[in-house]
Amino acid sequence: PRALTTVRALMDRVRALRPGLPVRLGHIELTAPLLPDTLAALGDTPAVLVPLLLGRGYHVRQDIPEMAAAAPGSTRTAPPLGPHPLLAEALHARLTEAGWPAGLDDTARRSTAVVLAAAGSRDPDSAADTRRTARLLSARLGVPVVPAYASAAAPTVPTALRALAARGRHRVAVASYFTAPGRFATQCAAQAPWIASAPLGAHDAMAHLVLRRYDQSLKAPARAAA
Repeated sequence: PRALTTVRALMDRVRALRPGLPVRLGHIELTAPLLPDTLAALGDTPAVLVPLLLGRGYHVRQDIPEMAAAAPGSTRTAPPLGPHPLLAEALHARLTEAGWPAGLDDTARRSTAVVLAAAGSRDPDSAADTRRTARLLSARLGVPVVPAYASAAAPTVPTALRALAARGRHRVAVASYFTAPGRFATQCAAQAPWIASAPLGAHDAMAHLVLRRYDQSLKAPARAAA
């Protein structure tokens, strides 16, 4: 239930940034409204599908294109949200809300690190996207940022924490690389030895990124759904 509330709040922020643009919600699975139902209700109205996904993977490659192909109207599919510097901005903000210090001296920097906790995927492109986000966040924070996963990929969050501790990094934050709350986000946050940030949720940077992906899709040459 918290996930749906969070996504609706993000949708409201997108609407506030672009008044007059109709914005609908469609889930791939588990929660109503499902994407095929949303597309069916639009009839032959053209639509742009903006995945609230943080990288490439099965949903981006398979599920969403299949649902787009079955839609009665013309559809375009935008790239997933990540990787992008706006995600690093939102991650930094969520860490700051959780207690990340405004500045680190050299001594603190040598003992501090971040685990970027993501859902995980067997798709190697998904891991590559997460690693790129980790690099973007590391550049903002000035400390190592190590990707770790709740499922389907390695390392796990506990494994990443042990590896960092072995390198003398004992003050480690967990950055929740999730769009909305859920089981994986809660599980990863509970493993944090120091602070854990909230999911990205309805942060302003997320809303701006949704619209950036929307605009990017409109500028791209139209392709038939397949």
